[in-house]
Amino acid sequence: MIRIDALWLCTHAQDMRAGADRLLSVVVNTLGKAQAHHGYLFANTRASRIKLLVHDGFGVWCATRRLHAGQFAWVPREGAMAPALQLSRQQFDALVLGLPWQRLEELSVISRT
Repeated sequence: MIRIDALWLCTHAQDMRAGADRLLSVVVNTLGKAQAHHGYLFANTRASRIKLLVHDGFGVWCATRRLHAGQFAWVPREGAMAPALQLSRQQFDALVLGLPWQRLEELSVISRT
C-alpha cells in the first residue's frame, strides 16, 4: 500500500502525455519541492483525464484515470489563482468519483433555508 499523507491538486492543465519525470519537474518548479508521502493531482485541459503522482520517499508512482464521458469537477481556470490546493481525503475521494468536491461541507448538512 502506498502511504499518502497529503494530497495536492495542481490547478494548471497539463499535457497527459507527460510522464512521471516531467510531472515531478512541474511540482518542483511550482511548489519548490516534492515531499515524501505527498500526492499531486493533475488534469488535462478538458478535465476528462487525471494523473496522480506520489513520491514515496524512494521514487515516484504515477497513476492515470480517464473518463469516457463527462469531466472531473476541476478548478475553473479563472478561479485557479494558486498553483496548488491541498485536498482532504474526502475531497479526493469525491473528485475521482466525479462528485462536486468543492461543496462537500455544504452538501453534508440539510437545513431549512
